[in-house]
Amino acid sequence: MEFKFRENAKWDAVSLGEIMLRLDPGDGRIRTARSFKVWEGGGEYNVVRGLRKCFGLKTTCLTAFADNEVGRLLEDLMLQGGVDTSYVVFKKTDGIGRVCRNGLNFTERGFGVRGALGASDRANTAISQMKAEDFSLEKLFKEDGVKWLHTGGIYAALSEESAKTVIDVIRYAKENGTMVSYDLNYRPSMWSAIGGQEKAREVNREVAKYVDVMIGNEEDFTACLGLEIEGNDGLKKLNVDGYRKMMAAAAAQYPNFKVIATTLRTVKTASRNDWSALIYTDGESYLSKEYKDLEIFDRVGGGDSFASGLVYGILSGCDPETCVNYGAAHGALAMTTPGDTSMANKKEVEALMGGAGARVVR
Repeated sequence: MEFKFRENAKWDAVSLGEIMLRLDPGDGRIRTARSFKVWEGGGEYNVVRGLRKCFGLKTTCLTAFADNEVGRLLEDLMLQGGVDTSYVVFKKTDGIGRVCRNGLNFTERGFGVRGALGASDRANTAISQMKAEDFSLEKLFKEDGVKWLHTGGIYAALSEESAKTVIDVIRYAKENGTMVSYDLNYRPSMWSAIGGQEKAREVNREVAKYVDVMIGNEEDFTACLGLEIEGNDGLKKLNVDGYRKMMAAAAAQYPNFKVIATTLRTVKTASRNDWSALIYTDGESYLSKEYKDLEIFDRVGGGDSFASGLVYGILSGCDPETCVNYGAAHGALAMTTPGDTSMANKKEVEALMGGAGARVVR
């Protein structure tokens, strides 16, 4: 894999996207909860937090909060996670959220036959209103320098404005020597208010022209990019050979993709999954170690932690097999702890990659 990173960059990675306050009822359910634990989380942010907290890289974030106590709570949670807040924009609000607000995400962990459940409350948030010119892009990408930008389809789908902003920021980053990863992460319900699948394809096809590492599953590639996958008979899940065909088709259509990646999950119960990952680069595919019957404590954020492990491997100059295994191991560990974000460290990730078991460490 050939990547040319910005020299003398202050930042290893930056994310662009929404950070929500996650309200977690613990072992109970949202509908019967009397108390919630709070975490911060967001599909794009989770990646750079993992790069900082687990892998020790220097990361920052392009996002916005309503300037109230909830916004300051989110800032405090970011600070605890080690992600720099220099580029967070605080937008003035009117006190009740008519002007702008902060996103909330109620999430309960599944167990056994009961799947995980999320209830988001994120319309009209501060970040959904941001234009590219509202961020200090010249200082970040030109003066400071950034090796890597990560963003995705969840942020792009927030609003008409965010759909435009994601393209503008990616273009600016590429003009200044930054590599770009993008998680398609197609959510039909989010795109429905701004044009549905047609709008998703319009935006994501434009984004795809500038992406170096594209992440997604078969629905993401067919729904967002309109790929026709040979041998896809309409089954929800492709097998590994089907994914290889999908990735080859994507690489043919977008030769700028240096790496195409996906996680592979077989859901047996909410708390027991088979888990692995696959990447495609330079015409070859690389399958990670498979974690059979992985016991899941909280599955939210597993894919984001896969992405941060993969990006860490690429930034470190690792070979493709090592990169995909960093991602799969980090994602597996992230799902053994509560919250959207990883609580693993690099030593634990590398131990799992090397075959370490779950015996007590003293």
